[in-house]
Amino acid sequence: MTIHEAHRLLKTGQISSVELTEACLERIRQVEDRVHAIVTVTDELALEQARKADELIAAGDTNPLNGIPALIKDNMCTRGIPTTCSSKMLENFLPPYNATVVERLTESGAVIIGKSNMDEFAMGSSTENSALFVTHNPWNLSRVPGGSSGGSASAVAADETIYALGSDTGGSIRQPAALCSVTGLKPTYGRVSRYGLVAFASSLDQIGPLTRDVTDCALVMNAIAAYDSRDSTSVPQPTPDYTACLTGDIKGIRLGIPREYFVEGIQPEVETAIRAAIDKLEELGAKVEEVSLPSTRYALAVYYIIAPSEASANLARYDGVKYGYSFKETDRMWDAMEKTRQYGFGPEVKRRIMLGTYALSAGYYDAYYLKAQKVRTLIRQEFDSVFEKFDAIITPTSPTTPFKIGEKTDDPLQMYLSDVCTLPINIAGLPAISIPAGFADGLPIGMQIISKPFAEETILKISHAYEQATEWHKQKPSI
Repeated sequence: MTIHEAHRLLKTGQISSVELTEACLERIRQVEDRVHAIVTVTDELALEQARKADELIAAGDTNPLNGIPALIKDNMCTRGIPTTCSSKMLENFLPPYNATVVERLTESGAVIIGKSNMDEFAMGSSTENSALFVTHNPWNLSRVPGGSSGGSASAVAADETIYALGSDTGGSIRQPAALCSVTGLKPTYGRVSRYGLVAFASSLDQIGPLTRDVTDCALVMNAIAAYDSRDSTSVPQPTPDYTACLTGDIKGIRLGIPREYFVEGIQPEVETAIRAAIDKLEELGAKVEEVSLPSTRYALAVYYIIAPSEASANLARYDGVKYGYSFKETDRMWDAMEKTRQYGFGPEVKRRIMLGTYALSAGYYDAYYLKAQKVRTLIRQEFDSVFEKFDAIITPTSPTTPFKIGEKTDDPLQMYLSDVCTLPINIAGLPAISIPAGFADGLPIGMQIISKPFAEETILKISHAYEQATEWHKQKPSI
C-alpha cells in the first residue's frame, strides 16, 4: 500500500505499525532471495520503532510518516547500523551519527527496516557494480533494476518496503525508478541536506524519495526538505507543503519537448510511450511545444569529467588509516595504502578515480576539467532560457527499457549512455522526477519531468495530474 493509504489505516486503528512492519519483514523473507535489494535488515530496531509509533498514534500523533516502514540507501549514515556503500572498503563501517535525512525521518516517526543495495559508492547504472551482490528487477528477474539506487527502487516495486530513499548524482534515483515502474524525485541541488551522505561527486549529489505514487513523494519531501547549517550547499529557502500542489489541474501549464532527447538510439517503444504520455498531458490542458537544448549532446562528456574528478578527490580519504578496510600485511606505509585501495575498491570505482585523477593532473586540467566546467555553464544557461518560456520539460527518463543483467558490463560506454537523459539535470542542478508511463513487452518505461530550480511543486503538480489520468502506477510485478 501507499504511505497515505497506510496512514489512514493506522490513524483509524484498522492496523498497527507493528503489524505493518511485520508484514514488510515477512515480504522481505519471501522475495529477497530472488530480488537481492537489501544489504542490511534491521528487524529489532524496526519493531522497536513500530511499537513507539503505535504509542504516539494512540496519543493522537497525526504525522503522515509515523509508523510507516522505510528503506535507506546504503550510502547514508545510520548510527550504529552498517553503512557499506556496497563496497568492501566500508563493509564493517558503523557510523557514529545519522545523516540529516535519517534524523528527519526518525523525528517523523518512520520505521527504518534496513539499508538497500547500490552500485559501489553510487557509481553505476545497473546495481551490478555492488561488491556484495547484484540486485534484480522485480518485473523480470533476468533484468537490471537500474542504478545506482537499484536496491531502493527494486524493494519498493517488490513491496518489501512502503518507500525508500535514494541518491542521485547523474540519474541514480530517476533511472531505477523508470526501470522499476515507481516514482523517483531528484530535488533541486541544495533543497535536501547532504550531511551524512557518503560523498561521490559533491557538486552533483542529491538525496530524494522513491515511492509508489506522487502523493507519497510529496509526503516524504515534506519531511526531508529543509535548510541544514551542517551542509554548506544547503539553501536557506522556505519549504512549502508539497501536498498542497496536488490539485490535478494543469490547464495552461506550458511544456517544452526538447528534440535532442528523441534522437537516434532511443528504443522505439520508449519514444512511442513518451509521445503518448505527452498527448495525455495535452488532453489535460497543458500547452505543448518543441524546444531545443543543443548543448545536451555534450552533457555525457561533461559529466564523465566533472564527476570522476570530484570522486578522485572525495575517495582519497579511504587510505586504510582511520576507518574502513585496511591492508595490514606490510610494514611500509605507502604499500599499505596502495594495497588498501587496490583490494578495497571495485573495478568501476577504480576506473572513475583514474579518469578523475587524469583530468585534474598537471597539463590536462585546463584541457578537460576547466573546459567541462565552462560547458556546464552553457548547459545551465540553455535550461534557464527555456524556463523563461516554459514551466517544465518532458523527456524519457531512460532511452531503453531494463536491459539484461551482464549485457553491458563489458562495455562501460554503453553503460554510461543509460543515463544520457538524466545527466544534464544534475549538471544544471535542477529538480526532476520520473513517473511510470507505460510498458514494452512487460518492461517498464518512465517519463521524466524537469523544471527550474526549487520548482518541485510544478513537477509534482504535473506528475500527479498525469498519474490520476492513467493506471500505470497501479500495476505491480507478479513476483
